[in-house]
Amino acid sequence: MKPNSGTLHINIVGGGKAETYEGEYQCTAMNDRGTALSNKIVIRQSRSPMWAKEKIDVIEVREGASLVLPCNPPSGLPPPIIFWMDNLDAINETYAGYSNGTELYGDSPVGERRPIIISPKEASSSKTVLRGEVLYLECIADGLPTPIIHWTKEGGELPSHRALEINFKKTLKIIDVSESDAGKYRCMAKNYLGSSTHVISVTVKAAPYWISEPKNLILAPGEDGTLICRANGNPKPTVQWLVNGFPIENAPSDISREPMDDTIRFTKVQVSSSAVYQCNASNEHGYLLANAFVNVLAEPPRMLTPADQVYQVIANKAALLDCAYFGSPIPQVQWFKNDQGSVLHGDSYVFHDNGTLEISFSQKNDSGTYTCIATNSLGVVQNKAFLQVKDPTTILKQPLYQSVQMMGTAVFECKVKHDPSLSPTIIWLKNNEELPDDERHQASGNVLTILNVSEEDQGSYTCVVNTTLDSNSATADLAVLEFSIEYEEDQYEPGLWHHLTDVGGKHTTAHLKLSPFVNYKFRVIAVNRPLKGVQSNGPGLTYKVSWRQKVGDDEWTSVMVANVSKYIVSGTPEFSPYELKVQSFNSLGAAPEPEIVIGYSGEDLPMLAPSNVTVHVVNSTLAKVHWNPVPPKSVRGFLKGYNIYYWKQGSLIRQGKGHTEVKILNFPGDKSHGMLPGLEPFSVYKLNVRVLNGKGEGPASEDVVLKTPEGVPSSPEFLKITSPTLNSLTLQWAPPLHPNGILKGYTLKYQPINSTHELGPLVEITIPAENETNWTLKNLNYSTRYKFYLNAFTSVGAGSKLTEEAITVLDEVMVVRPVITNITSAATHANISWEFDRTDMHFYVEYEIADSKEPVDKMQINASQTSIVLKGLLPATVYRVRVIAENQAGQLRSKDERFETRPPVKEKEDAHADPEIQPMKEDDGAFGEYSDTEDHKPLKGSRTPSDGTVKKGVSDDSLVDYGEGGEGQFNEDGSFIGQYSGKKEKEAVEGNESSEAPSPVNAMNSFV
Repeated sequence: MKPNSGTLHINIVGGGKAETYEGEYQCTAMNDRGTALSNKIVIRQSRSPMWAKEKIDVIEVREGASLVLPCNPPSGLPPPIIFWMDNLDAINETYAGYSNGTELYGDSPVGERRPIIISPKEASSSKTVLRGEVLYLECIADGLPTPIIHWTKEGGELPSHRALEINFKKTLKIIDVSESDAGKYRCMAKNYLGSSTHVISVTVKAAPYWISEPKNLILAPGEDGTLICRANGNPKPTVQWLVNGFPIENAPSDISREPMDDTIRFTKVQVSSSAVYQCNASNEHGYLLANAFVNVLAEPPRMLTPADQVYQVIANKAALLDCAYFGSPIPQVQWFKNDQGSVLHGDSYVFHDNGTLEISFSQKNDSGTYTCIATNSLGVVQNKAFLQVKDPTTILKQPLYQSVQMMGTAVFECKVKHDPSLSPTIIWLKNNEELPDDERHQASGNVLTILNVSEEDQGSYTCVVNTTLDSNSATADLAVLEFSIEYEEDQYEPGLWHHLTDVGGKHTTAHLKLSPFVNYKFRVIAVNRPLKGVQSNGPGLTYKVSWRQKVGDDEWTSVMVANVSKYIVSGTPEFSPYELKVQSFNSLGAAPEPEIVIGYSGEDLPMLAPSNVTVHVVNSTLAKVHWNPVPPKSVRGFLKGYNIYYWKQGSLIRQGKGHTEVKILNFPGDKSHGMLPGLEPFSVYKLNVRVLNGKGEGPASEDVVLKTPEGVPSSPEFLKITSPTLNSLTLQWAPPLHPNGILKGYTLKYQPINSTHELGPLVEITIPAENETNWTLKNLNYSTRYKFYLNAFTSVGAGSKLTEEAITVLDEVMVVRPVITNITSAATHANISWEFDRTDMHFYVEYEIADSKEPVDKMQINASQTSIVLKGLLPATVYRVRVIAENQAGQLRSKDERFETRPPVKEKEDAHADPEIQPMKEDDGAFGEYSDTEDHKPLKGSRTPSDGTVKKGVSDDSLVDYGEGGEGQFNEDGSFIGQYSGKKEKEAVEGNESSEAPSPVNAMNSFV
């Protein structure tokens, strides 16, 4: 035995006898839970065939008679392969065709005679074969002319995909034999003088094979279960049960176990019932062995899928959210979405036995947090999954067909639309392979440019767009042009066009040799020639174009053409298959016979519309459309599929029609139904179905009306908390943009949040929908943060929630904010000064490089401080700075101010610096260099006296401008505004920040 392995290694290289190890081997694996057995493995020593001494007699035979030479080879392991030799040379193919391995048949062409079957010799014979093996039936006949062999099965047909006639039809081979192949097979040998037959009766036996293999059982104490071991074979196999490797009748008794032939039933099992059961099904042709573990466990549920998995899927595709679990008893699994109290249900969800949740046609509004909960009698466990539904990648502008002259430029463009969170990659292919690696093919994102086009560039070019979730592609062809100039004259052969000359594709002019006294009319035709001049191999190159209908025509119709690369066959029926071939000729003869290709005459638009269009509403956003496909003949072309046209006629809530957008969903192939996802609830739609071929669409079916039921509404459009007082807050909101039904009202929930962010008791209020879009909450605690949840509901259920937070005020005193009064900057330093009257708050300064995504730097300061020096700044860089005062009630933020640090001082300037300029004093924060009055210009809104000092100023800007971040805001009258109120207005201000006029700070820090 190899260490830490179940492998048995037998080594006889060192001189051991191989026959010592012959026999049957079986592996047993055991632990304290039971014993499992492997199948039996038979080991035999390989033996070469040994010929016995034999006397070779001379065989005399009459000329023209048949001859049979028997061969009785010795046995060997593996079975020997038989070769026939003639004077120690291999028998030639003429004789080999008459060999069945152990007999050799010779035939001589002397005298015509009726066929006779020479093997098998009797009028009938029999053969037995095992199920799944290969059956060979041989029938060798004598006769002249050589008989033709034909095989049939009495009372049935030969299996078309499994029966082969080989060895000049003398052998019938049937692969993967089944019980249905049993019966009588007739071999008939026939020539014009007569026929002879032989019947072979085939019996199919079978080693045991599974019908129902026993499966492992995991049961909880007190549960019931069943093991089933069901096998078939011929003869019918016998079934024997074993427990931990011992026959069940010899195993320790178990009152919970009841064996009954091929089944064992377990009733009210206990932990002691755990064991490994073996089922052995055997007959004379073989046996089957299977292990099944009966494991009695008492286990609370546990999750096998990692927590907080993020799933991304493209809209209208299936989303599969995993929830693999284990437990005994088997847990019950339920799914919830976005912390909603109701269990997910409905036709849009598929719940798999392994816990997986499938959303067949995921939509954008399916994005969110999903919770899987597994429960049994011993406990509960849950897991969260996050679903992100992305927009599909589409090609808005496909590359177009290009027809370019030689040495010209071809440009293909592929304009793509994709989900903003996905990063697409675009690759270009030529004829579905990589582009040639040269400088002429320039792929730059969605544009492919081919310079100096040559004949080799002709082909199809494909734009392939890939994201991590989906892929899309579009193809266009590039044709490289050559020109053929033809003429018509009006004297000798008017109306007949003659080929005059060919011009390369890179030319746009030509010099022509003409005859005098002739009126010419010219035309130029752009062509692609199938053969180059060097390929014609002689003068007089022409083409023989031949065609015939694939069904109904036996004769070819042909025409000889020259100097053209296409020929139009007119008068053909619509969309009929034709066999086509084109053969080249020159004055020396014909090219090799070409291959036949199948082509179709032109398509026409489909004649009929799909009939019996019906709609089944699956849920408020999904419907299934059924139709009867059109007859194939009415398609009149290649069936590309069916298009469903659908459009919203209106809402069942609001009257009146808006802009009607017709949408189209394509279902490729011969379909008879399709799903319409993404419908709006409580709406009226119309739809029709049209068949599509390569030419276009057929007529539309009659319009069908579709009404979607009510659904749950979207969240309210916004939620604001205004008018805070000591003990009240007013909530304002707008109704949902998509009510998806008749609004019944709103559910408002709120709860306090303490200083350690713990949530207090939840209060719930139901507000009627009749024009109510605001609500005042009274008797609240002062200076307390509250969390609010607001959602609308219809008769179907509640929609998504909006969540906001706000704080009641500490007192009614006017609140002011810090004001930055002055900024003085150097190359790597800046001195920030501000004014603020309160000292009962925590203070810090935030600063960052303007318009940068780098993290914000923060410095804590004392309440008594009114200035600070920022060190370690980058030279010649614009920064943004703010002062923040904070307490439990929220934040008071100064207006953001910008300043620019100086460029670094050059060495030459340093060498001639004014000795009176002193470095900055660390204790007072003042700067020595650049201390001219230009550096002390006041900020906007401040007053500057004649001595150049800066006095306290009050900015007249609205506090709305300063509401970035933080936990809360204060209004100009001192009352507190919730952090999320005015969110959209705040974002609009921030978005325009870069368009503001330069601040006085920027002007102050410019060089002279």
